[in-house]
Amino acid sequence: QVQLVESGGGLVHPGGSLRLSCAASGAPGFTVSGYAVTWYRQAPGKGRELVASMSSTGAFTNYADSVKGRFTISRDNAKNMVYLQMNSLKSEDTAVYYCNADCNAADCVYWGQGTRVTVSS
Repeated sequence: QVQLVESGGGLVHPGGSLRLSCAASGAPGFTVSGYAVTWYRQAPGKGRELVASMSSTGAFTNYADSVKGRFTISRDNAKNMVYLQMNSLKSEDTAVYYCNADCNAADCVYWGQGTRVTVSS
């Protein structure tokens, strides 16, 4: 079993920055390398949407148009950590943000519990 724990959410003013972290853990010897990782978010009253994703090698990234140029996904495989740097935050970024890891095999998709981000003045 793999566990993902998000942290770093909170209240921030419009235009501010926040860095979300996703700590991955598992059985002895576990490494998050080999997993594609994705940040999703769910705003109040809306469905889950993809925010940013990164291939298992880290060579490829994709971003939602709404966050492109403002958000950056990164990973540190040695620390089993995934990050989402969020700059120039807007009120519409308010959501619960979820970390996802996928090794592209059956029963090998994992979700964190989410961390809440509120952008408000």
